[in-house]
Amino acid sequence: MRYMVLLTMPQDIGAPPPALSEAMGAALSEAFAAGSVIDAGGLGPMSDATEISLRGGTVLTTDGPYAEAKEVVGSYAILEARSHEEAVEGARRVIVLHQQHWPGWEGAAEVRRIWVADEAPSS
Repeated sequence: MRYMVLLTMPQDIGAPPPALSEAMGAALSEAFAAGSVIDAGGLGPMSDATEISLRGGTVLTTDGPYAEAKEVVGSYAILEARSHEEAVEGARRVIVLHQQHWPGWEGAAEVRRIWVADEAPSS
């Protein structure tokens, strides 16, 4: 089963310290080799983002930055896991790496199942 992990953090957090980048690089190398991580990456700043929305029947395009955004998705990972609990444990390890290597960092990891066509729940 595949899971999407979205790491949220304050918009103005800044760049990660080199120690975290090194620790994440090592952890991701192991996870890619083991096949438990399919894809992962950091996301660009909100100043480079574009939002396309539908409001009141009108399609709108808005370029960032967005003043109202306090927390943003800063990175993502796609995991291959045998269970939801296994995916949650993988995300927990990422949070622990942030705790160990980025003093004062606060954020959250959201773990969500990726449904494929033959697995999606019927409505």
